[in-house]
Formats: sequence, structure tokens, C-alpha cells
Amino acid sequence: AMLKVDRSNYAPQNPYTDAPQPLGHQATISAPHMHAHALELLANHLQPGMRALDVGCGSGYLAAVMARMVGIEGQVVAIDYLSPLVALSLENVRKEDADLLDSGTLQVEQGDGWKGFEQASPYDSIHVGAAAESVPEALLEQLKPGGRMVIPVGTTTQQFCTIDRLPNGNFEQKSLMGVMYVPLVHPPSCI
Repeated sequence: AMLKVDRSNYAPQNPYTDAPQPLGHQATISAPHMHAHALELLANHLQPGMRALDVGCGSGYLAAVMARMVGIEGQVVAIDYLSPLVALSLENVRKEDADLLDSGTLQVEQGDGWKGFEQASPYDSIHVGAAAESVPEALLEQLKPGGRMVIPVGTTTQQFCTIDRLPNGNFEQKSLMGVMYVPLVHPPSCI
């Protein structure tokens, strides 16, 4: 799936280096091996016709890959709280993957990652691309029974976790490995 979306349209420098790359605004595009790992963990929840949420979409790369996986019958909503990163995502997707936007398969929105994007929920899969100090309750609520979330959790030490919502509505969380992600920011409140 990653081969269907050219990473050079999404990373401003060293797109194929297996390390995080800066995007500006204290954000990064994750290393390719972490994107591959997340996609592998979510693959059964990114089948054609399914619905997904990408929190902290940054450059838009992973959201575009996820959209290729769910196909024209599915939908991916990508959110970021910073308007310059939302604009960057849209600009990057338009380079060679504009069909995803034109068909409505990919929707890019400005929003608070801690709150998710309730309007398009529930989701079969949720990818969180920044570390939350705790699992956001709103994201759990927006995960469909049978769905899966991948999320880095922690502050000084972080764990990459899967959270499965069981058919009965309960949750099962597994810590997979230690990671180091940028923090999932609480946006300033609008006054």
C-alpha cells in the first residue's frame, strides 16, 4: 500500500530515509518503518469500504496511504489542530493523489485530536501519530465495536499500543514497544 503513494510528495527532505523528518511547527513525518508497522497492525481494519481516522495527519502521507487501502467505497478523515499542517496535507495530497480528495475518499480537517472527528464516526480504525499522555476518551467512543486504534501513549517514556474495541463494547489494550513521538498537543482554547 505504501508503494501506491510517493513519499517524496509528503516529506520536505530525505523522504526515503528511515527516520522521522521535520515538517515544521514542531511536527514530524514518522519514519517509514513506523508507518509500515502501524499499517500492518491496522490492515484488517483498512479494508475496502471501511472508515478510518488519522489524528495528527501532519504531511498527509499516512492518510493518503490509508485512503488507498479503504478505496473509493471507504473514507479516511485526517485531522490536525494546526492550520498550516492542514494546508500542507492538502497541498501534498493534490500533487499526485488529488483523486482521493475529489472522490471524497479522503477528507482533511482542522480539529482537536483529543476530540477526534465525531461527525464521521464510528471508525473501523484510528491511527494517532503523536503521543498522548493518556488515551483520549473521545477516540475510544468513536471506535466501532470490532475496530482497532494504534496510539503512542506516555510522556517521558512512551509505549506504542493497540486498542481493540471488542464486539461487546469493552476495550483491550496491548503495549507493543517503546517509542519516541512528538506529543499530541492540547490546542489552546478559543475565547
